[in-house]
Amino acid sequence: MPWPKGDYPPSYKNQPKYLREKAVEIANEVLKTTGNEGEAIATGLKQARAHFKNHPEEVPAKGK
Repeated sequence: MPWPKGDYPPSYKNQPKYLREKAVEIANEVLKTTGNEGEAIATGLKQARAHFKNHPEEVPAKGK
């Protein structure tokens, strides 16, 4: 089941909003490709963390 904007898997609940949004974007693409929801959730979060580690300038300042 894809996650529409503003919706996300429960395991993303405690993630910062910017990370959660990127993870959902990635997870939806993985889900289209594999059809495996568990894989999509795990891959989305892992790849979102890697993205922001490699692009720290995209991490919003605290309070934004």
